Amino acid sequence: MPAGHQHDDVRIVDFPETVVACLSHVGPPEHIGETIRRFIAWRRANGLPPSKNATWNILYGDPETTPPDSFRLDLCVSCVDVAPNDEGVVPGRLPGGRCAVLRHAGSDALLGDAIRFLYSEWLTVSGEVPGDVPLFLRRVAFSPDVPEHEAVTDIYLPLMQ
Repeated sequence: MPAGHQHDDVRIVDFPETVVACLSHVGPPEHIGETIRRFIAWRRANGLPPSKNATWNILYGDPETTPPDSFRLDLCVSCVDVAPNDEGVVPGRLPGGRCAVLRHAGSDALLGDAIRFLYSEWLTVSGEVPGDVPLFLRRVAFSPDVPEHEAVTDIYLPLMQ
């Protein structure tokens, strides 16, 4: 059952530009597990645990409507220096600016419902306009550190300035 989000659950923040290391997954969403394994291995090898370095995802499209071969998602970690590597991890950034933030608690299976709420319900009555950069997520608590039903994800919807 989808979590019933309310308009008051959304807050507006001034998000600071954040330097990250990124590994892109391009292709069918069902193959993301291999990309995640490579990213985790790179993080471990570089001493970037989730407990000390924030975990982010940049979403470039809806996996339900994007053709599988065109689907893209970036796996990111807060990190200032990215040495050349064979895994494909590159320097990146999350742009600063105003964002609407909605906290999603629970399984990723319901994450799409929370994102749809932001776009189709909250945005239509908020008077806000989405920015021209992709939506991104901060993985606050996630597997294997917590059971799937206790996962916490903050959804950031960039807004026009």
